[in-house]
Amino acid sequence: MRFAIKTRPEHTTWERMRDVWVAADEFDVFESAWNWDHFYPLSGDLAGPNLEGWTALAALAQATRRIRIGCQVTGMIYRHPAVLANMAATVDIISNGRLVLGVGAGWNQQECDAYGIPLPPLRERFDRFDEGVEAMVGLLRDPVTTFEGKYVTLTDARCEPKPVQRPHPPITIGGRGPRRTLGAVARWAQEWNVIVPSAAEWRPLKDTLLTRCAEVGRDPAEITCSVNVRIDGDVPVGQAIEGALEQIGEFTDAGVDLIVLNLPLDTTPEILRPLAEAVTPLA
Repeated sequence: MRFAIKTRPEHTTWERMRDVWVAADEFDVFESAWNWDHFYPLSGDLAGPNLEGWTALAALAQATRRIRIGCQVTGMIYRHPAVLANMAATVDIISNGRLVLGVGAGWNQQECDAYGIPLPPLRERFDRFDEGVEAMVGLLRDPVTTFEGKYVTLTDARCEPKPVQRPHPPITIGGRGPRRTLGAVARWAQEWNVIVPSAAEWRPLKDTLLTRCAEVGRDPAEITCSVNVRIDGDVPVGQAIEGALEQIGEFTDAGVDLIVLNLPLDTTPEILRPLAEAVTPLA
């Protein structure tokens, strides 16, 4: 099993989140670290603070040296795909080739209403997502990209400088939609991330992904399957880790490749040593 951490950029400070990532960088068992792409908190006081994901990611790239970094996951609705491609290339350069490009179709109605960002109906949202991913791949990979979609148009478009990772940073697609999301995973992704409460709920989703891969001739072994496991911040650390280990065992038996450990809200670096010691024997 492989392991990663995720910090919630809500109700915390830049200094606290940075210190956790810098500490995680020292434990080889954690292969990647993640934040999220939201503008409002998702829990507690929704009028509270929430750090913006990609600007924080660029700074965290500079603050760390080894650990892979990513945003789980970037809402395609928030930025034009060409803008996001340029952002991704730049962060990959800053991190010296450690970016994982996490993307999803987007879903947060509250943020969209507050900022006047259109949130299209589900079908259109996924049509835009498919076009956006294809456009980004072209921009990150090719010298010049021309793309004519219904929603995205690129004309002799360039994205320079190119990312360190070639042909492009690995793409993580998040979500569980059986047709559109998992279809996009089969076509484009190097990693699939989903949040599910149990291995029993994950297994049929994996079976569906195998079907989608077969439909497009993709080898499913090329796709890392990751799930998130929460470290409960409302109980003592030892008890929280025990609960997580039980879930990790179930996901391991089901065939998951990567566990993303969702750290407690506004956590401190001190949680990482006991967590690393607990999961290292499983790696």
